[in-house]
Amino acid sequence: MKTIGITGGVGAGKSLILNYIETRYKSKIYKADEIANFLKEPGQSCYEPVVRLLGKEVLTEDGRISNQKMAESVFGDAELLGAVNALIHPAVKEFVIREIQRVTEEGNFDFFILEAALLIEEHYDEILDELWYIHTEREIRTMRLKSMRQYSDEKIRNIMDKQLSDEIFKKRCKVVIENNGRPEDAYNQIDNKLGEYISAEGK
Repeated sequence: MKTIGITGGVGAGKSLILNYIETRYKSKIYKADEIANFLKEPGQSCYEPVVRLLGKEVLTEDGRISNQKMAESVFGDAELLGAVNALIHPAVKEFVIREIQRVTEEGNFDFFILEAALLIEEHYDEILDELWYIHTEREIRTMRLKSMRQYSDEKIRNIMDKQLSDEIFKKRCKVVIENNGRPEDAYNQIDNKLGEYISAEGK
C-alpha cells in the first residue's frame, strides 16, 4: 500500500480530486481537519486539553467543542493559537500513524490518502511515501471561492497570503497535479500516476 499526502492552496479543488480517487481506486481517504474535529469530541484525546486551555466558554450546550467559539477565543492571539495547534497537530499525526498501520495490516487498500493544508509544515513527508500538490492558478482559485463560498476579496487575500508559495509547494512535493482546466484533465494525470503504481505492484 502506498501512502500519499495531498495538499494545495485554498480553492485548488482538493475535494474534487479526493472524490475521484475514492470512487476509482481502492483507497482509504482521510482529511486532517476531520481527524482534528474527531479528536476534539468528548472522550477523545484532545477534548480535555483544549477545554483546559481555552475554558468552558468554547463548549456548546451539549458539551461539545465549537470550532467557531474556538476561533473567536484565539483570534488575534498568536501565542494562544500556537498552544492550541501544539495540542492538536501532534495528536492528528499520531492518529494518522496508527491508521496507516491498521489499514496496512487489513490489506484491503492500494492507497492511503491524507489531505491536509499543512502537510509540509507538519513534516508529513516523514511518515508518508510522497506528497502531492494540487496546483491551481490564484485567479482561478479566487473565482471559485467567490462563486462557491461567497468569500470576499479581502478574505481570500488574507487566506492565500498565509499559505506557502507555489515554489515551495512544488519543491517539496514529488507529484504536481495541474488543475487549471477541465476536471477530466486532472483526472487523467491522476490515472497516469496511480496507474504506474498499480502496474509496478503487479495488480
